[in-house]
Amino acid sequence: MNAFTPPSVTPPGKPLGILASLKAVRRNVLNIIPAISYTQPIVTGTTGTARWHMVQGPEGMKRVFLDNVANYPKSEVMLRMLRPAVGESLFTSEGAHWRWQRRAIAPVFAARHVEALAPVMTATADRAADRLARAGGEAELVQAMLSATFDVICDVALSGREHFDADAYGAAITRYFLTVGRASLMDFLEVPPWVPRPAELLGRGAVKTMHRMVASAIDARRVQGSGPLDDLLDHMMKATDPETGRAMSPQELLHNMQFFIVAGHETTALSISWALYLLANDAEVQERAHAEARGVLGDRPAGFEDLAQMPYIEQVLEESMRLYPPVGFLARNVLETDRIYDREIRPRETVFINTYALHRHRDYWTAPDVFDPDHFSPEASAGRDRYTYLPFGAGPRICVGANFAMMQAQIILATLLARFRFTPAGPDPEPVMHMTIRPEPGVTLGIRAV
Repeated sequence: MNAFTPPSVTPPGKPLGILASLKAVRRNVLNIIPAISYTQPIVTGTTGTARWHMVQGPEGMKRVFLDNVANYPKSEVMLRMLRPAVGESLFTSEGAHWRWQRRAIAPVFAARHVEALAPVMTATADRAADRLARAGGEAELVQAMLSATFDVICDVALSGREHFDADAYGAAITRYFLTVGRASLMDFLEVPPWVPRPAELLGRGAVKTMHRMVASAIDARRVQGSGPLDDLLDHMMKATDPETGRAMSPQELLHNMQFFIVAGHETTALSISWALYLLANDAEVQERAHAEARGVLGDRPAGFEDLAQMPYIEQVLEESMRLYPPVGFLARNVLETDRIYDREIRPRETVFINTYALHRHRDYWTAPDVFDPDHFSPEASAGRDRYTYLPFGAGPRICVGANFAMMQAQIILATLLARFRFTPAGPDPEPVMHMTIRPEPGVTLGIRAV
């Protein structure tokens, strides 16, 4: 078996200075991860006068995500990038404000509610397969999967696209990531986040476009009452804190719906696109996945009840998210003195959660740069530290929609693999991270119906 080694980034041999770091991170956040990160559980350095620590070992991840989570709130730089779009939503809030939103929203993503949404995902997978069948034997898969997952999120969140122009909304997301969502020299110089960055001015139009569409859907729902599918918006409008009875304000509802629409389709689409790219470059693995999907589904689209019979499809997705985690690099502030491994972590320093290097670390994975879904076979997974694989985070702030995302991705990927064979047809994509790890310039594949 000739295992496929997909594209990665070439790490710098040593930590970069301020200007070099800014140049690297504005092009691709992954470019600032030094080579030593793939062999050590923690790396400490300075950029100018700022001291930082990159954590990419499971014990350190557990310390930040679980054991001392209150000491490591999201960094002000990250919040500066996110707040214009999603305000003080579940993703960006801290402390008591986060806890009540989490208590209110968590029941929305209970297993029984997520499973009830499977028919919408099945119908979307069927439509996506039909579009690929008409694509003329070749397609760019990132845009195709973004369209498919946007269908899902609109149906399950809003019972349809009535208030959304998918192209305009998608363009606004991209515009936002490339303006507000990029690091600024002012961030590196530690200029307070309340001082406006030039990129924030450039991204205002994108924010207005996204918010206008979401607000329009919410306003229409308030007039008409419950949607026909008892959808996410209905649940969010009715959601209350079980301890206090508090409901969301109109602004909180807008920001949380905005976050779930963006996160609920972007990250899933990227995971499917990366998986299809990896499979197209490994005929043996693709054949095994195709045989499993075809044997269970034939020509029909996948449903929830089929997923347990297709464990290898799940392994393919897990391996895709190991190599290309949706969010590969996060930053945390430090409130009080702590110790991670042998390092003293001091107030006002920055801790980087380096999931990208964790997932490719030489100490925790066999052949870490190779595409091999058997990394997630029952035998390989037995006894593996829970904090070695973190595509959705961990601890109390683990992604509330993780089950939703995995079910959606499995249903769409299995449906496509049962009907088509995929082959490379464009340039190898480079993993580029601003907010998420996207394949640039895309994933162009040959498509043959079977």
